[in-house]
Amino acid sequence: MKMDDAYEGSLSKSVAPAAPPLPGPATSYHQKGLVMNGLPLRGYSCVSTAAKDLWERLFDSGYKADVTIYTDYNGIIYAHANVLGMASPVMKGMLNQSKGHGRWRSLSIHGVPQDAVRVFIRFLYSSCSEKADMEDYVLHLLVLSHVFVVPQLKRECERQLEHGLLSTENVVDIFQLALLCDAPRLSLVCHRMILKNFKVVSDSEGWKAMMQSHPVLEKELVESVLDEDHKQKERIRKLKERKIYLQLYEAMEALVHICRDGCKTIGPHDKDFKEDQAPCNYTACKGLELLVRHFAGCRLRIPGKCSHCKRMWQLLELHSRLCDDSDVCRVPLCRNFKERIKKQSKKDEIKWKKLVEKMLRTKRIGGANFFSEELASPS
Repeated sequence: MKMDDAYEGSLSKSVAPAAPPLPGPATSYHQKGLVMNGLPLRGYSCVSTAAKDLWERLFDSGYKADVTIYTDYNGIIYAHANVLGMASPVMKGMLNQSKGHGRWRSLSIHGVPQDAVRVFIRFLYSSCSEKADMEDYVLHLLVLSHVFVVPQLKRECERQLEHGLLSTENVVDIFQLALLCDAPRLSLVCHRMILKNFKVVSDSEGWKAMMQSHPVLEKELVESVLDEDHKQKERIRKLKERKIYLQLYEAMEALVHICRDGCKTIGPHDKDFKEDQAPCNYTACKGLELLVRHFAGCRLRIPGKCSHCKRMWQLLELHSRLCDDSDVCRVPLCRNFKERIKKQSKKDEIKWKKLVEKMLRTKRIGGANFFSEELASPS
C-alpha cells in the first residue's frame, strides 16, 4: 500500500474532534448592557469578573510597581511600565525616554484632578470604570484618553455623554472639547442639541464664555442656526406645496369621476341616480361638487369676474393638459381647451407645463399618462 493511501485510510477511520464548548456564564450580554455571572456591571467592562478583580488588585497593591506618576498637589500614583506601555502607545514612548533611579521610571500628568488620573490608570489595567467616577470625571477622562491614545476609554466617554451626561448647560463646553479631542460623533451630537435648543443654550454661561474665548466658533454656530432655520422653512414650504399638488391631483380624479360616473346627485345628464348608491371614494368630490354647481348657475361666469368660476376654469384647463384623449372624454370643454392650448403664449405654456410636471412628480407616477383610456371612456 502506498503512503498516500494509508494516510487517506486513517483519515476516513478517525473521528472528528468535538467542538469547543460555548462560552460560559462568566461573560454574557444583556439587552440593557454587559452582565457578568448574571449580574449587571457597575460601569463599563469588556473582561470577566475574575480577570477584572485580578488587575484591579495589581493596581491597588502596587505589587512590583516600577513607575511613579506625579499629579497635581504632589500626588503620587504607582503603576507598572509593561501595563502602561501596552495600553497606551504615548505612555510607552514617554517611558522609553524616562530616566529614573534603578528600575524606577517616572511620568507627570498635570492639569487634571488626581482622582481623575487614578480612574484613568485603573481603566488601563482593568478596562473598567465605576459609574460614579465616570459621572464626576468624564470630561477629564475624555481629554486623557485623547492625549494618551486610549480609544476604548474615549468611546466610553462619548457614549456616557451622549446617553445622559449631556445637557443644555454643558453642551457648549463639551462641543468645544469634542472638537479639540477629535471626537466627530460627539461634536455632531452636541451641534444638533445646540441647534435644537438654541434659545436656552445661548443664555448659558458656557455660551457667554465661548463668545469671549472663541468668537469665530460662536459666529459659525449662529450661522449654522440661521442656515438650519432656513432649511426648516424650506422643508415646510415644500410640504405645503406638495399638499397643494396632491389636492390638485385628487381634484382631477374627482372631476373625471363626476363627469363620467356621477356622484350622489351630480353627474352627466344621462345618468340615473339611485337612493342606495354606493358611497363615493373620492375625497375631493364634496368640495368639487359645490364648485361645479356654482359654476353652472353663476351669472358672472366670465373668467376673471368671479373667483370661484376662475378656479373652475383653471381646473378645466389643467384637466385638458392631463387628458390623454379628449375625443372620448366626458369632462366639459376638454377639446376646446386642447385647441386653445395651441394658441397660448410660450410664457403661459411653460407655466402650465411646470405645474403639470410637479403635480405628476408629487403623485409619483413619472411620465405616465394621467388618464388611461379606460378611465376617460364611459363605463
